[in-house]
Amino acid sequence: MTIDAAVVQERLRLIRELLDDLSDIGEVTASRLRRERITRHAVERIVTQLVDLSVAVNSHLAAALLSEAPATYRESFSAAARAGAISEELGAQLAPSAGLRNVLTHEYAVIDVGLVAASIPQMAAGYRQYLSSVARFLATLESTREPSPGDDAPS
Repeated sequence: MTIDAAVVQERLRLIRELLDDLSDIGEVTASRLRRERITRHAVERIVTQLVDLSVAVNSHLAAALLSEAPATYRESFSAAARAGAISEELGAQLAPSAGLRNVLTHEYAVIDVGLVAASIPQMAAGYRQYLSSVARFLATLESTREPSPGDDAPS
């Protein structure tokens, strides 16, 4: 399998938009999330989408470069690190966000808005770093890619 750079780039664009939306929301505190349900729903949705989109990218890269499919959302971050798209440290930093995503998506328990609020600054910084790392990785792959037959064929 080869990397579909256009698909990965589109997912990165969506992650960037979500991070911009999260920034537009402003400071996220537990009291604000308790008081403003619409804000809470928006933040929860952004968190779940950040994780879902990054896991899709991670899984795509793992399949293309490692010929493996991560068994869990959490494992996809270490797979992305093994593929070279992100550092092991960043993978370890972002992996717990998969657990938060699961709690928010499946409502396993009463959602602790304090935990959600406390995780936002680190998630925002980590996912911005993720964007840079994966984009840089793709650019490196593209610059070292051998031309395929027909790459220079007239359009």
